[in-house]
Formats: sequence, structure tokens, C-alpha cells
Amino acid sequence: MSIANSIRSQMVPISPEGYPFIGVFALISLFLFWLWTPLGWIATVLTIWCVLFFRDPPRVTPMRDGIVVAPADGMISMVTPAAPPHELGLGDKPLPRVSIFMSVFNCHINRSPVNGRIEKIVYQPGKFFNADLDKASLDNERNGLVIATPSARIGVVQIAGLVARRIVCFVRDGQNVSAGERFGMIRFGSRLDVYFPEGVAPRVAVGQTAIGGETILADLRVPEAPQTFHAG
Repeated sequence: MSIANSIRSQMVPISPEGYPFIGVFALISLFLFWLWTPLGWIATVLTIWCVLFFRDPPRVTPMRDGIVVAPADGMISMVTPAAPPHELGLGDKPLPRVSIFMSVFNCHINRSPVNGRIEKIVYQPGKFFNADLDKASLDNERNGLVIATPSARIGVVQIAGLVARRIVCFVRDGQNVSAGERFGMIRFGSRLDVYFPEGVAPRVAVGQTAIGGETILADLRVPEAPQTFHAG
């Protein structure tokens, strides 16, 4: 293996979505270095942050049937029953929901929580409240997916936040996806909601750190004793 290939293998991959932003940050840094060196260093730090924001690290996803994995990196901000957005077609009754808040320092690649088929993708324009607020689930700009598995239908909602202004979705209706497979991203700071079938008990708690594609949120196949939900 050449030295170049060895170095490349040690670097965290960057999402292609990030290249234009990184390029702009880098050009601004060069200009500010020419204008005034301290400003150039500040812009360089922001460029490094931009690179880290668009990182797309490989993940090892549990493969057992029925496992629901976290669709994003971030903090578990809410574990509570909530009515899903009406456009998902999952009914009006409250369902178990896990919300993951992604700060501007988290990796923002979104991953499928289950193996299944994309049954529906619905974009809903809206406002840009802080994504950590409960009302953001229904009031903010969002993109909802329903993924059908052999035993259940899982709702996944990308929610834009106070800073985020762009939701990106890589998949299409009818497409088969694997758990941990990349399906989209949000720029820059946002939230992912996962809705489970009635009776499914989440296996995470508020304040826990989730790793997209790896952290197990629930197991659809194992019956569990009822748990108490805590709103964040």
C-alpha cells in the first residue's frame, strides 16, 4: 500500500454534499489571510468545523431481524408517546416516539433504522423553531418517511431546526433499504423522530448519546414489560 493510500484509509470520509460548503469556507479563509492574518485563522477553524460537520464515518450496524437502530448521531432528547404527523398515515393515536437532537457538532448523516421498503416520503414545509422543542415535530419544516418491514411500519421524520434550512433525502418511494443505510442529511443542527408501533418499548433514555446506525432504540420482536416514558 502506498503512503497516499495509507493516509486516505485513516481519514474519515466526507459526504459529497459537503464539498461545496468546505470549498467556500476554504476560499474565504485564504482571502481573510490576505486581508488580516487573525481573521484567516478564525476562518480556518470554521473550515475545520465544516469538514467535521460533513463527516460520514463508517458504522457497524446490528443485523438481527427486528432491531431498530438510531437514524442519527446526537442526544436522546425525548422518549414519549406522541401522535405522528398526519401526513405519515400512521393514525391519530399516540405512538412510542424517540427524538434525537443533533447539534451543529454532530455528524448529520441520516441512516435507515430498519430493513424494509420505503412506503412513503412526504415533505412538509413549515417554520424553524428550535428543533429541541416538542412543538417542532408538527410546526417545523420536515420530511417524513414510512418504512415497511415484514412485521411493522416505522415512521422516521427529518425535522429542520433553528439553524437548519435544508433537508436532503437520498432515497425514493418503493426503494428497499437496509438498517444503517444512508438515506439523507440535514444542514445544520436539527432533529430526527422515530415512531414505533403501539406496544413497542424503547430501550433508550433521555440524555443518552445515540450513534447513528449502531445504537439500538428498540426490538420489535421481543416483548417487554411496559416502561415509563419521560418527556425531555
